[in-house]
Amino acid sequence: MNFQGKVAIMGGGSWATAIAKMVLNNTKEINWYMRRKDRIEDFKRLGHNPAYLTGINFDINRINFYSNINAAIKNSDVIIFVTPSPYMKQHLKKLKTDMSGKLVVSAIKGIVPDENLIVSEYFSKFYNVPFDQIAVIGGPCHAEEVALERLSYLTIACNNIDRAQQVAHLLACRYVKTTTSNDVFGLEYSSVLKNVYAIASGICYGLKYGDNFQAVLVSNAIQEMARFVEAVSPDHRSICDSAYLGDLLVTAYSHFSRNHTFGTMIGKGYSVKSAQIEMEMVAEGFYGTKCIHEINQRYKVNMPILDAVYNILYDKKMPLIEIRNLKDTFR
Repeated sequence: MNFQGKVAIMGGGSWATAIAKMVLNNTKEINWYMRRKDRIEDFKRLGHNPAYLTGINFDINRINFYSNINAAIKNSDVIIFVTPSPYMKQHLKKLKTDMSGKLVVSAIKGIVPDENLIVSEYFSKFYNVPFDQIAVIGGPCHAEEVALERLSYLTIACNNIDRAQQVAHLLACRYVKTTTSNDVFGLEYSSVLKNVYAIASGICYGLKYGDNFQAVLVSNAIQEMARFVEAVSPDHRSICDSAYLGDLLVTAYSHFSRNHTFGTMIGKGYSVKSAQIEMEMVAEGFYGTKCIHEINQRYKVNMPILDAVYNILYDKKMPLIEIRNLKDTFR
């Protein structure tokens, strides 16, 4: 497919780079916003992202780089946001351009801290983007495997299924299969929760729990996810679909998973701060844990895994004790 509209990639990390690779299969050129001008100059000189997925080579003549967020959005029809959720508000501070007529796509698997809003709600509330013009991208899909062109699957959700299909066509290629959904809230909340459960999985791995226990942990995690998502956004979804269960599995088990890596370090005895410093990358689940914990004060869903991770990360409880108490709730 040759997509006719102008597409902007907003962000310069690994997932943004992977999405740019996908989109360039289906459109002649893209607009690409990166906050740092020096990163753009290095990209132009090297022909690849100098900091992330450096093995992907790009035709620089097909990329219009921007360090001005307003210019990038003004000159684009489809805006794909791919920045870590904790920094999204900061990145958008300079945004003055009206986005209400754009197709806004979130590839951000997190919640906006302080607001405790999923990204679609945030764009709707603060930037007046109609929900019918907001799409979200769900996995299971790691950027590193897209870079290697290993077969991957994406689910694109939007209230307007035609627009979901539009984004699906934009991303689909030989090594990426896409499907569509209208379960925007379910997809976003499950994308946050799978990061929390990946931290739990990592903690258990760091504590040297084996594969048998991990299987039980993830089995209980998907049930916990189903309870919460159904309470927040009742729908006739199947929690066993790849967008929910599949994304949880790959994030909980894969060595590419930042959240699993972060949890493993915590399980091995790292403090939260030291683990964050050593990783040098954002583990979205750290922030998602606090946000979902606060949101659940309203819904009061039974979420022992979330509570255990929260106790470890924010109340500085001993991982060994928390997981020992947690395992007695499993079945």
